[in-house]
Amino acid sequence: MSSAGAGISGDEICLPKGNPWIIAVAVSLAAFMEVLDTSIANVALPHIAGNLGASNDESTWVLTSYLVSNAIVLPISGWLVAWLGRKRFFLTCIVFFTISSFLCGIAPNLGLLLLFRVLQGAFGGGLQPMAQAILGDTFPPEKRGLAFALYGVTAICAPAIGPTLGGWITDNYSWRWIFYINVPVGALALALVYQLVEDPPYLARMKKRLSGFDFIGFSLLTVGVGALQIALDKGQEDDWFGSNFITALVIIAAAGLVALVIWEWFQKEPIVDVRLFRNFNVATTNLMFLMLGMALFSSTVLMPQLLQTLMGYTAQKAGMVLSAGALVVLVILPLVGKLTTRFQARYLLAFGWITLAASMYISCKQVDLLMSFRSATFLRVWQYVPVAFLFVPLTLAGYVGLPAGKSNAAAGLMNFMRNIGQSVGTSAVTTLIARRSQYHQSVLAGYTASARFHDATTALAMRLRTAGLSVHAAQQQALARMYALVQSQAAVLSYVEVYWLLSMASAVMFVASFLLKRNELGNRGNVALH
Repeated sequence: MSSAGAGISGDEICLPKGNPWIIAVAVSLAAFMEVLDTSIANVALPHIAGNLGASNDESTWVLTSYLVSNAIVLPISGWLVAWLGRKRFFLTCIVFFTISSFLCGIAPNLGLLLLFRVLQGAFGGGLQPMAQAILGDTFPPEKRGLAFALYGVTAICAPAIGPTLGGWITDNYSWRWIFYINVPVGALALALVYQLVEDPPYLARMKKRLSGFDFIGFSLLTVGVGALQIALDKGQEDDWFGSNFITALVIIAAAGLVALVIWEWFQKEPIVDVRLFRNFNVATTNLMFLMLGMALFSSTVLMPQLLQTLMGYTAQKAGMVLSAGALVVLVILPLVGKLTTRFQARYLLAFGWITLAASMYISCKQVDLLMSFRSATFLRVWQYVPVAFLFVPLTLAGYVGLPAGKSNAAAGLMNFMRNIGQSVGTSAVTTLIARRSQYHQSVLAGYTASARFHDATTALAMRLRTAGLSVHAAQQQALARMYALVQSQAAVLSYVEVYWLLSMASAVMFVASFLLKRNELGNRGNVALH
């Protein structure tokens, strides 16, 4: 295996036992299973609440509990690898993720389901960064782009496939099967990883240098990330800073995370290696991963919400719109992997960001209440394709200038930032849609006193009277329908504004792409420090 960083000596190189592409499939399969579980339960929440005798608000903790425990483990995965060894840690995560998935399926009440979801999220947190790090060490630099393209299927396509698959399973079988399906997949991944994956030599040296567990750092991480995730999940529901509970959570999160950075910066063996941010490429790519998570999940939330709440689509039909984009990305990702051998990562990133900015801007012009299923599908494909040109080059750029032995910690930070971006993006979209809809509704309501509005309402009432309604009923029905139209138009305007903001943020990332250090192409290595 070729190490992830620069200056690799001969004793750090170890050829894998089997075909590296089979190893790539094995580790990506495990990561796909975990990423799928971040979104597959979304559409099943009403069924879970009804079956377990819980309220809809209580059922949302099924998602929150998973995200909180998952986010806590991601940044400390580098330390856990140094302590356990990467293969042993990866196998442990697969085993207990699979077991906890089965336990989620048989949970008799909400309390036990939440407990098992916490365990599932905690052990699942190590699957994504370990898959990424194993790929980085299994493939030589000139082939890493193709390997990361395969891994990109897990991070890009799984969130889009999840709601559709979850809805189909819940409608045709039971919500419990969204957890049971992890058992055979986990068993297969476990067998493949056990047979094929090896630890590189540098990990053994890391373990010898490892000091004791950093309990203070872990406590600060748990408190900071846990408070942040809960605040993001419950903020809009509790009116953000209008709630003392949310205000307290934000203060705790800010204090905990700032204290974590300060504490870890001066530790010899930090549980979260924040000193990696001294590397410009690491810091910039982590910022871009945060933005990618926001754009990826925001657009995944926006489209089905628009189609279901304003256009009357079913969950399965809205999911079909999302899945179309995922299928196109599946075809494009191998092409992007090949392009990384010919073009610098920063140029591919620039293309991806400017294309994403253009797609979001076009969405501002195309989104309306008369949009057809075909138009929505093409729009979603146009939004999703640029992500393929972002994920793989971002991962490559994040390894530029990275010392050998730091790939596990870097992979954990990248996945952590993307997950935080997903949480921030979802909360920001939900809040902006709600607040801006209220604003636009108040503006549009000012036009209800106009003669044109009065004439339109009168004409509608007359048509309802010819349909058999009484004068009073026709008038009330006409006013109700016109008010519903005002609400719908106000909501559409808020969606347009969110797409515009995503377009502007993507344009900023386009400029930042050119500031990244270049990576060498072909057999010359992975790193150039100029």
